Amino acid sequence: MNENNQTAISQFLLLGLPIPPVHQHLFYILFLAMYLTTVLGNLLIIILILLDSHLHTPMYLFLSNLSFSDLCFSSVTMPKLLQNMQSQDPSIPYVDCLTQMYFWLAFGDMESFLLVVMAYDRYVAICFPLHYTSIMSPKLCASLLVPLWMLTAFCAMMHTLLMARLSFCKNNVILHFFCDILALLKLACTDTYINELMIFIMGSLIAVIPFLLIVMSYARIIFSILKVPSTQSIHKVFSTCGSHLSVVCLFYGTIIGLYFCPSTNNSIVKKTTMAMMYTVVTPMLNPFIYSLRNRDIKEALIRVFCNKKIFL
Repeated sequence: MNENNQTAISQFLLLGLPIPPVHQHLFYILFLAMYLTTVLGNLLIIILILLDSHLHTPMYLFLSNLSFSDLCFSSVTMPKLLQNMQSQDPSIPYVDCLTQMYFWLAFGDMESFLLVVMAYDRYVAICFPLHYTSIMSPKLCASLLVPLWMLTAFCAMMHTLLMARLSFCKNNVILHFFCDILALLKLACTDTYINELMIFIMGSLIAVIPFLLIVMSYARIIFSILKVPSTQSIHKVFSTCGSHLSVVCLFYGTIIGLYFCPSTNNSIVKKTTMAMMYTVVTPMLNPFIYSLRNRDIKEALIRVFCNKKIFL
Protein backbone atom coordinates (compact mmCIF):
# COMPACT_ATOMS: atom_id res chain seq x y z
CA MET A 1 0.00 0.00 0.00
CA ASN A 2 1.16 3.51 -0.76
CA GLU A 3 2.65 5.29 2.25
CA ASN A 4 0.54 8.36 1.45
CA ASN A 5 -2.53 6.37 2.37
CA GLN A 6 -1.10 5.61 5.82
CA THR A 7 -0.85 7.89 8.81
CA ALA A 8 0.49 7.70 12.34
CA ILE A 9 -2.48 7.03 14.60
CA SER A 10 -2.19 8.81 17.96
CA GLN A 11 -5.60 7.74 19.23
CA PHE A 12 -8.55 5.50 18.46
CA LEU A 13 -12.28 6.10 18.76
CA LEU A 14 -14.31 3.44 20.56
CA LEU A 15 -17.71 3.03 18.92
CA GLY A 16 -19.12 1.84 22.24
CA LEU A 17 -22.39 -0.01 22.74
CA PRO A 18 -25.39 0.31 20.39
CA ILE A 19 -27.46 2.29 22.91
CA PRO A 20 -29.86 5.07 21.81
CA PRO A 21 -28.80 8.48 23.20
CA VAL A 22 -32.06 8.81 25.13
CA HIS A 23 -31.17 5.68 27.13
CA GLN A 24 -27.49 6.52 27.75
CA HIS A 25 -28.06 7.77 31.30
CA LEU A 26 -30.11 4.73 32.29
CA PHE A 27 -27.52 2.29 30.96
CA TYR A 28 -24.71 4.25 32.60
CA ILE A 29 -26.35 3.71 36.00
CA LEU A 30 -26.95 0.03 35.19
CA PHE A 31 -23.34 -0.61 34.11
CA LEU A 32 -21.98 1.31 37.09
CA ALA A 33 -24.07 -0.83 39.45
CA MET A 34 -22.91 -4.01 37.69
CA TYR A 35 -19.27 -2.99 37.90
CA LEU A 36 -19.48 -2.03 41.60
CA THR A 37 -21.20 -5.36 42.28
CA THR A 38 -18.39 -7.17 40.47
CA VAL A 39 -15.69 -5.39 42.44
CA LEU A 40 -17.36 -5.75 45.84
CA GLY A 41 -18.43 -9.36 45.27
CA ASN A 42 -15.02 -10.59 44.17
CA LEU A 43 -13.22 -8.56 46.85
CA LEU A 44 -15.47 -10.16 49.47
CA ILE A 45 -14.56 -13.65 48.25
CA ILE A 46 -10.83 -12.82 48.33
CA ILE A 47 -11.01 -11.26 51.81
CA LEU A 48 -12.99 -14.18 53.25
CA ILE A 49 -10.47 -16.70 51.91
CA LEU A 50 -7.57 -14.67 53.29
CA LEU A 51 -9.08 -14.18 56.75
CA ASP A 52 -10.67 -17.59 57.37
CA SER A 53 -8.14 -20.37 57.92
CA HIS A 54 -10.85 -22.96 57.21
CA LEU A 55 -10.70 -21.82 53.58
CA HIS A 56 -6.94 -22.22 53.24
CA THR A 57 -7.30 -25.22 50.92
CA PRO A 58 -6.39 -25.76 47.25
CA MET A 59 -10.00 -25.32 46.12
CA TYR A 60 -10.30 -21.89 47.71
CA LEU A 61 -6.78 -20.89 46.70
CA PHE A 62 -7.85 -21.38 43.09
CA LEU A 63 -11.16 -19.61 43.77
CA SER A 64 -9.34 -16.56 45.21
CA ASN A 65 -7.19 -16.42 42.08
CA LEU A 66 -10.32 -16.67 39.93
CA SER A 67 -11.96 -13.83 41.88
CA PHE A 68 -8.85 -11.67 41.48
CA SER A 69 -8.74 -12.45 37.76
CA ASP A 70 -12.47 -11.66 37.41
CA LEU A 71 -12.08 -8.37 39.26
CA CYS A 72 -9.16 -7.27 37.07
CA PHE A 73 -10.73 -8.61 33.87
CA SER A 74 -13.80 -6.43 34.36
CA SER A 75 -11.73 -3.45 35.54
CA VAL A 76 -9.76 -3.44 32.29
CA THR A 77 -12.80 -2.40 30.21
CA MET A 78 -15.59 -1.08 32.43
CA PRO A 79 -14.01 2.13 33.86
CA LYS A 80 -13.14 3.33 30.34
CA LEU A 81 -16.62 2.47 29.07
CA LEU A 82 -18.23 4.36 31.95
CA GLN A 83 -15.92 7.33 31.42
CA ASN A 84 -16.76 7.47 27.72
CA MET A 85 -20.49 7.24 28.39
CA GLN A 86 -20.32 10.07 30.91
CA SER A 87 -18.05 12.41 28.94
CA GLN A 88 -19.39 11.50 25.49
CA ASP A 89 -15.73 11.39 24.39
CA PRO A 90 -15.01 8.03 22.71
CA SER A 91 -11.28 8.63 22.21
CA ILE A 92 -8.55 6.46 23.71
CA PRO A 93 -4.81 7.13 23.16
CA TYR A 94 -2.86 4.61 21.10
CA VAL A 95 -0.66 3.51 24.02
CA ASP A 96 -3.66 3.20 26.35
CA CYS A 97 -5.44 1.09 23.76
CA LEU A 98 -2.56 -1.39 23.49
CA THR A 99 -2.24 -1.43 27.28
CA GLN A 100 -5.93 -2.22 27.64
CA MET A 101 -5.64 -4.98 25.07
CA TYR A 102 -2.66 -6.49 26.92
CA PHE A 103 -4.39 -6.71 30.30
CA TRP A 104 -7.66 -7.87 28.72
CA LEU A 105 -5.82 -10.76 27.07
CA ALA A 106 -3.78 -11.59 30.18
CA PHE A 107 -6.69 -11.77 32.63
CA GLY A 108 -9.05 -13.37 30.11
CA ASP A 109 -6.51 -16.11 29.36
CA MET A 110 -5.89 -16.63 33.07
CA GLU A 111 -9.58 -17.20 33.71
CA SER A 112 -9.62 -19.95 31.10
CA PHE A 113 -6.60 -21.66 32.68
CA LEU A 114 -7.99 -21.33 36.21
CA LEU A 115 -11.20 -23.07 35.19
CA VAL A 116 -9.09 -26.02 34.01
CA VAL A 117 -7.11 -26.15 37.26
CA MET A 118 -10.32 -26.01 39.28
CA ALA A 119 -11.80 -28.84 37.20
CA TYR A 120 -8.71 -30.96 37.94
CA ASP A 121 -9.06 -30.13 41.64
CA ARG A 122 -12.68 -31.33 41.63
CA TYR A 123 -11.64 -34.48 39.74
CA VAL A 124 -9.07 -35.36 42.40
CA ALA A 125 -11.49 -34.51 45.24
CA ILE A 126 -14.19 -36.87 43.91
CA CYS A 127 -12.19 -39.68 42.33
CA PHE A 128 -9.33 -39.82 44.88
CA PRO A 129 -10.79 -38.40 48.11
CA LEU A 130 -8.41 -40.32 50.41
CA HIS A 131 -5.36 -39.03 48.55
CA TYR A 132 -6.63 -35.51 47.91
CA THR A 133 -4.40 -33.82 50.49
CA SER A 134 -1.25 -35.57 49.31
CA ILE A 135 -1.97 -35.02 45.61
CA MET A 136 -3.09 -31.38 45.86
CA SER A 137 -0.13 -30.32 47.96
CA PRO A 138 0.90 -26.66 48.36
CA LYS A 139 3.89 -27.38 46.13
CA LEU A 140 1.67 -28.69 43.33
CA CYS A 141 -0.72 -25.72 43.67
CA ALA A 142 2.19 -23.29 43.36
CA SER A 143 3.56 -25.30 40.44
CA LEU A 144 0.21 -24.91 38.70
CA LEU A 145 -0.50 -21.24 39.42
CA VAL A 146 2.88 -19.51 39.03
CA PRO A 147 3.67 -20.87 35.54
CA LEU A 148 0.11 -20.09 34.39
CA TRP A 149 0.36 -16.44 35.46
CA MET A 150 3.73 -16.22 33.69
CA LEU A 151 2.36 -17.91 30.56
CA THR A 152 -0.63 -15.57 30.29
CA ALA A 153 1.62 -12.52 30.75
CA PHE A 154 3.93 -13.81 28.00
CA CYS A 155 1.10 -14.61 25.56
CA ALA A 156 -0.53 -11.22 26.10
CA MET A 157 2.82 -9.44 25.62
CA MET A 158 3.49 -11.36 22.41
CA HIS A 159 0.13 -10.30 20.92
CA THR A 160 0.70 -6.71 22.05
CA LEU A 161 4.17 -6.50 20.50
CA LEU A 162 2.88 -8.00 17.25
CA MET A 163 0.09 -5.42 17.23
CA ALA A 164 2.53 -2.57 17.95
CA ARG A 165 4.54 -3.35 14.80
CA LEU A 166 1.51 -2.75 12.55
CA SER A 167 0.69 0.49 10.76
CA PHE A 168 -2.87 1.79 10.87
CA CYS A 169 -4.93 3.57 8.24
CA LYS A 170 -6.81 6.85 8.60
CA ASN A 171 -9.86 4.98 9.84
CA ASN A 172 -9.36 4.84 13.61
CA VAL A 173 -12.89 3.88 14.69
CA ILE A 174 -12.92 0.61 16.68
CA LEU A 175 -16.25 -1.17 16.28
CA HIS A 176 -16.31 -2.20 19.93
CA PHE A 177 -16.51 -0.75 23.44
CA PHE A 178 -12.89 -1.70 24.19
CA CYS A 179 -9.66 -2.37 22.28
CA ASP A 180 -10.46 -5.86 21.09
CA ILE A 181 -7.57 -7.52 19.26
CA LEU A 182 -9.69 -8.60 16.28
CA ALA A 183 -11.30 -5.17 15.93
CA LEU A 184 -7.84 -3.55 15.91
CA LEU A 185 -6.56 -5.92 13.23
CA LYS A 186 -9.34 -4.77 10.89
CA LEU A 187 -7.93 -1.23 11.01
CA ALA A 188 -4.36 -2.22 10.13
CA CYS A 189 -2.89 -1.25 6.78
CA THR A 190 0.03 -3.68 6.85
CA ASP A 191 -0.06 -7.45 6.52
CA THR A 192 -1.65 -9.13 9.54
CA TYR A 193 -0.94 -12.75 8.59
CA ILE A 194 1.48 -13.36 11.48
CA ASN A 195 -0.95 -11.79 13.95
CA GLU A 196 -3.82 -13.93 12.73
CA LEU A 197 -1.65 -17.07 12.77
CA MET A 198 -0.61 -16.45 16.37
CA ILE A 199 -4.22 -15.74 17.37
CA PHE A 200 -5.20 -19.12 15.89
CA ILE A 201 -2.34 -20.96 17.63
CA MET A 202 -2.74 -19.22 20.97
CA GLY A 203 -6.53 -19.46 20.75
CA SER A 204 -6.24 -23.23 20.48
CA LEU A 205 -3.84 -23.33 23.43
CA ILE A 206 -5.83 -20.99 25.67
CA ALA A 207 -9.47 -21.65 24.76
CA VAL A 208 -9.98 -24.94 22.90
CA ILE A 209 -7.51 -27.17 24.79
CA PRO A 210 -8.62 -25.95 28.26
CA PHE A 211 -12.25 -26.52 27.33
CA LEU A 212 -11.49 -30.07 26.18
CA LEU A 213 -9.53 -30.75 29.38
CA ILE A 214 -12.51 -29.58 31.45
CA VAL A 215 -14.81 -31.88 29.47
CA MET A 216 -12.38 -34.78 30.01
CA SER A 217 -12.20 -34.09 33.76
CA TYR A 218 -15.96 -34.18 34.14
CA ALA A 219 -16.24 -37.21 31.88
CA ARG A 220 -13.86 -39.05 34.24
CA ILE A 221 -15.89 -37.86 37.23
CA ILE A 222 -19.15 -39.10 35.71
CA PHE A 223 -17.54 -42.41 34.71
CA SER A 224 -16.25 -43.00 38.24
CA ILE A 225 -19.65 -42.17 39.75
CA LEU A 226 -21.45 -44.53 37.37
CA LYS A 227 -19.29 -47.41 38.63
CA VAL A 228 -20.99 -47.18 42.02
CA PRO A 229 -24.25 -45.31 41.39
CA SER A 230 -25.99 -43.99 44.48
CA THR A 231 -28.04 -40.99 45.53
CA GLN A 232 -25.29 -39.93 47.92
CA SER A 233 -22.57 -39.99 45.25
CA ILE A 234 -24.70 -38.06 42.77
CA HIS A 235 -25.51 -35.47 45.43
CA LYS A 236 -21.79 -35.18 46.17
CA VAL A 237 -21.01 -34.44 42.53
CA PHE A 238 -23.63 -31.71 42.28
CA SER A 239 -22.64 -30.12 45.59
CA THR A 240 -18.93 -30.26 44.78
CA CYS A 241 -18.99 -29.38 41.08
CA GLY A 242 -22.22 -27.45 40.60
CA SER A 243 -20.73 -23.99 41.11
CA HIS A 244 -17.75 -24.67 38.88
CA LEU A 245 -19.91 -26.12 36.12
CA SER A 246 -22.15 -23.04 36.21
CA VAL A 247 -19.14 -20.74 35.78
CA VAL A 248 -17.75 -22.88 32.95
CA CYS A 249 -21.08 -22.75 31.12
CA LEU A 250 -21.29 -18.97 31.50
CA PHE A 251 -17.71 -18.32 30.38
CA TYR A 252 -17.39 -20.77 27.51
CA GLY A 253 -21.02 -20.50 26.45
CA THR A 254 -20.62 -16.85 25.51
CA ILE A 255 -17.26 -17.46 23.80
CA ILE A 256 -18.67 -20.34 21.75
CA GLY A 257 -21.71 -18.27 20.84
CA LEU A 258 -19.51 -15.37 19.75
CA TYR A 259 -16.68 -17.06 17.86
CA PHE A 260 -18.09 -20.42 16.77
CA CYS A 261 -21.67 -19.47 15.90
CA PRO A 262 -21.25 -16.46 13.61
CA SER A 263 -24.22 -14.63 12.16
CA THR A 264 -24.48 -12.09 9.36
CA ASN A 265 -27.29 -10.02 10.89
CA ASN A 266 -26.49 -7.46 13.59
CA SER A 267 -22.92 -8.71 13.86
CA ILE A 268 -21.68 -5.61 15.69
CA VAL A 269 -24.60 -5.72 18.13
CA LYS A 270 -24.00 -9.42 18.72
CA LYS A 271 -20.27 -9.01 19.28
CA THR A 272 -20.60 -6.18 21.75
CA THR A 273 -23.46 -7.86 23.62
CA MET A 274 -21.66 -11.20 23.91
CA ALA A 275 -18.43 -9.44 24.90
CA MET A 276 -20.36 -7.64 27.64
CA MET A 277 -21.54 -11.05 28.85
CA TYR A 278 -18.10 -12.54 29.45
CA THR A 279 -16.29 -9.34 30.47
CA VAL A 280 -18.92 -7.94 32.85
CA VAL A 281 -21.84 -10.28 33.54
CA THR A 282 -19.84 -13.46 34.17
CA PRO A 283 -17.33 -11.82 36.60
CA MET A 284 -20.29 -10.23 38.39
CA LEU A 285 -22.20 -13.51 38.77
CA ASN A 286 -19.25 -15.70 39.82
CA PRO A 287 -19.19 -14.56 43.49
CA PHE A 288 -22.94 -15.14 43.78
CA ILE A 289 -22.68 -18.58 42.18
CA TYR A 290 -19.94 -19.69 44.56
CA SER A 291 -21.36 -18.06 47.70
CA LEU A 292 -24.99 -19.11 47.23
CA ARG A 293 -24.10 -22.74 46.50
CA ASN A 294 -21.19 -23.04 48.94
CA ARG A 295 -21.74 -23.76 52.62
CA ASP A 296 -18.10 -23.06 53.52
CA ILE A 297 -18.29 -19.53 52.10
CA LYS A 298 -21.52 -18.84 54.01
CA GLU A 299 -20.01 -20.10 57.27
CA ALA A 300 -16.84 -18.07 56.71
CA LEU A 301 -18.95 -14.97 56.11
CA ILE A 302 -20.73 -15.50 59.43
CA ARG A 303 -17.47 -16.13 61.31
CA VAL A 304 -15.70 -13.09 59.90
CA PHE A 305 -18.52 -10.61 60.28
CA CYS A 306 -19.52 -11.86 63.71
CA ASN A 307 -15.91 -11.36 64.86
CA LYS A 308 -15.61 -14.93 66.07
CA LYS A 309 -12.13 -16.31 66.60
CA ILE A 310 -11.09 -18.60 63.78
CA PHE A 311 -9.15 -21.73 64.78
CA LEU A 312 -7.00 -23.85 62.49
